[in-house]
Amino acid sequence: MRILHTSDWHIGQALYGRRRYHELDQLLGWLAELLEKERIDVLLVAGDVFDSSTPSNRAQELYYRFLHHTAASGCRHVVVTAGNHDSPSFLNAPRELLKFLNVHVIGCAADSPADEVLMLSDTNGDPELIVCAVPYLRDSDIRTAEAAESIADKGRKLVEGIRSHYHQVCGAAEEIRFSLNKPVPIVATGHLFAAGGQTSDSEGMRELYVGSLAHVGMDAFPECIDYLALGHLHAPQRVGNSERMRYSGSPLPMGFGEAGQEKQVFLVDFSDPPPTVTAIPVPRFQALERVRGDWNALHRRIGELKAAESRAWLEIVHEGHDITVNLSERLDEAISGSKLEILCVKNQARTPSRSMTGVDETLEDLGIDRVFLRCLDARGVPEAQRGELLGTYAEAIACFHEEDPMAG
Repeated sequence: MRILHTSDWHIGQALYGRRRYHELDQLLGWLAELLEKERIDVLLVAGDVFDSSTPSNRAQELYYRFLHHTAASGCRHVVVTAGNHDSPSFLNAPRELLKFLNVHVIGCAADSPADEVLMLSDTNGDPELIVCAVPYLRDSDIRTAEAAESIADKGRKLVEGIRSHYHQVCGAAEEIRFSLNKPVPIVATGHLFAAGGQTSDSEGMRELYVGSLAHVGMDAFPECIDYLALGHLHAPQRVGNSERMRYSGSPLPMGFGEAGQEKQVFLVDFSDPPPTVTAIPVPRFQALERVRGDWNALHRRIGELKAAESRAWLEIVHEGHDITVNLSERLDEAISGSKLEILCVKNQARTPSRSMTGVDETLEDLGIDRVFLRCLDARGVPEAQRGELLGTYAEAIACFHEEDPMAG
């Protein structure tokens, strides 16, 4: 039996206002082909199917069309559990209908832990896999609030609640396996922050648990679990260096901080115990690149990308000691005639001057009047013309403060 573990699709996500439906359409098409190519029996989606609790019509179309294609493939079962970005009620709404396609949806914690246990059968109707389909566990699902409790108390109770929930669900799964009197594998899902898990810069992940208090230790997951399929962290990784406990990560980079990260899905093969886990690289459907440095470095790298006929989306981070005037216009000119697109420009240049303490000044260190004077210097505006410009500038600032007395 072969399982494919994926998570964190974030259908409908936008990057600096740019919707990524085309990428997601290509990703889901690739996944559908992979299911057939690798003869996958069960697909696990461990949370954050959508990026929003109110997904657009286009996002829903991509999701349901993929499920339709999956049902027509050789993949016998799909298990979808909710993440913190998903609406439990939205995911659950069509669950009874989706069962006819062998798509099993768990949008929220069940009243009875046994209701989160799925028994999946092969083509002959014989049990082949037990899934502890645990979704993202919200505070209200597992913890009772008490008056005057501290943040530390809340965090401790939250971790205890998560641990208790997993032990109850897995206990129910073990009872089912015992009744079968055969070694049927137990797989569990989760959408949480496991202790030791690593995030990357600009993941776009909304951290709902407080600080590090709810980083769940490995003791939360009972030994009966043959494979733990986690979501929530966007970098593929092991949990506690265990081969059988993994985050698949997001199949698309969620931000420019993940631009150089190799995205993966995991193929889990139960043909012979213990299961073997194979990482399958996900293709890049849209190149992202963070270009940083002073103007010369930016211009040089953009030139290299143009020469390579790149279609990358760029985040520009202007650094160094050169104050480049008309940066946006110069960047537009630099990419003209290419397929490159600049989605964001961050101007973090430092001034070449030094303060009396000898520490480099940044734009944030300067007042708005001094910034304007530096701009005049950078443009080489002669003294004879500065009087009128300074007067106009002062009038503009005065009007701004009259319209917004809280400004400045």
